[in-house]
This record gives sequence, structure tokens and C-alpha cells, in this order.
Amino acid sequence: MGGWSGTQLAVALDATTLGQRFVLLVISVVYRGCAVPLIWKVLPAGGKHPWKPEWLALLQALRGRVSPTWTVIVLADRGLHAKWLFETLFQMGWHPMLRVNVGGSFRPEGWYHWVPFRQLVLAVGDRWQGSGTAFTHPKTRLNCTLLGCWEAGHDAPWLILTNIPPQAAEACWYGLRAWIEQGFKKIKGGGWQWQYTRMTDPNRAKRLWLAIAIATWWLLSIGGEAEAALPSATFPPVPGSPRQQGRRWRLVSVFRHGWSLIMAALFKHQALPTGHGRPEPWPTCSTVPHGPPLAMSVGEP
Repeated sequence: MGGWSGTQLAVALDATTLGQRFVLLVISVVYRGCAVPLIWKVLPAGGKHPWKPEWLALLQALRGRVSPTWTVIVLADRGLHAKWLFETLFQMGWHPMLRVNVGGSFRPEGWYHWVPFRQLVLAVGDRWQGSGTAFTHPKTRLNCTLLGCWEAGHDAPWLILTNIPPQAAEACWYGLRAWIEQGFKKIKGGGWQWQYTRMTDPNRAKRLWLAIAIATWWLLSIGGEAEAALPSATFPPVPGSPRQQGRRWRLVSVFRHGWSLIMAALFKHQALPTGHGRPEPWPTCSTVPHGPPLAMSVGEP
């Protein structure tokens, strides 16, 4: 975090595999369309191994590493949603943003009746967010904020549980989670070509990932700082795209940009460049209805 600009940090949790050899549990900082691993666990593939203790150990290792004055959101897809994860992140002072399946129910604050998730966001273009209680079973019941959003081009809505008050949360922040997939791509076929390794020992792979993580951040910090210095006119809008309004299209990845700058310095016999974290502002959504305008369909609260 040395030299990081701002006090906002978006972190993603996800698992990735390498063929039939390894399963990796990874916590990464997402940054300008990519991600850099912060901490990871390498497990042999094929065997049954509980993930909960491993995730808890990784999170415990990160506890206290980020200033408590920072705003940290933690993004995880439906396969990682769990009450214990939500509560652990809350205890760390971080803000979980965990996507859940549409099969559950939600009871808005002050209501008696439960509302199926499906009724909160019924069609493309619908958005809803409010405080209440998620899930009816006592063991999974969770007091939280529910963010619902269904954008065009998606087969199902995003339903996200967080501890951020509804008036301060943005469902579109969850879109940052996709950047960890690009981080995995850069580690494998799109960058470091890790898929060609002949390692079979998880401990050796764990040490190799340290070099990969440091090298990845070197490229991202250089490329990101260079991109941040470019004028907005450098990023032309794409005709017909919904991202034309205030958004910049990245024609070259930050990873590749950093790679090119390092190679250029080598060819010119110059000192190797270094960079600092220059994250983009988090996205913002259009006006979202707060609270449940649902009385006509599901009964009075």
C-alpha cells in the first residue's frame, strides 16, 4: 500500500485451478481491470479438503494490515457466500459484498412478511436496495443490506448482501469482482504462462506465486500510473456502447502497458521504471429506489 492514492480498496476472493494438479484460494486487490494477489493457499486438486478453515486463515493473516480509516469492500461470487464469511469480514472492519442466488427470501426492515428475492428485482432494468433480514432459516439468517440490480445483457439479477447502509452502497461496485478473473488470466495464458509449469508440490507453487504476485504488481503499478497520466481524450468512446457516459475504454491492458514500458527502458539502456497505486474511482449507478415499494404485490408491512 506504499504510495497508494486514496483510502478506498476493493478486494476479491475467488478460487482458481491448474488442471488436475492445484486448487488455489486467492485474495486479490482489484486494480484497473486486473488484480494482484495479496495472499493465497495452494491445495492439491482432486482431494476433499474443507475450504472454510483455509479462507479464515488467509483473512486472519490480513487482519490489521490495512488502516482502519480506509474503506475496504470485499467481493465474492455466489459459490463463496456464507454467513461465517460475512461475519468475519464485518469483525475485521471491512465491508462484504457477497452475491447470493435468487432462491432465498428477504424481510425488509419493519416488515412482518418475507419477500422472495425474485420479487424484488423482477425484470431487466429493475433495481432495489434496503435494509432487513436475509434468509428464513435461523442458522443462515443475516441482518444486512440487500442490493438488487438487473442490467441488460445478464440472464439473472445481481443480489448482493453487504453491511453498508443502503443510502451509501452501490450495487455496481460488485462489477469490480470480474477483474480478479483477468488477474488469473494474466498469471496463466495471458501473461506469465503459469500453465506450463511442471511443479507438482503445492509448497513450491506457493513460493513461485510470491514472485508472480510481485512481478504482476510491478507491471500494474507502472502501467496504471502511466494510464492515469493520460488525458481523457486518449480513450475514445465506442459507438453504441452504454459506457459512453463518463467512462473510458481501455484499448490496451494496464498489464501490457507496464510490460511495454519496462521493455522500452531495457532497449534504451535506461533505469527500470517503478510505479505507485493510482486506482480509478469506483463506479456509480443511476438513481436507485430505496426501501420496498412492494406493498401492492406482497401485502402491507
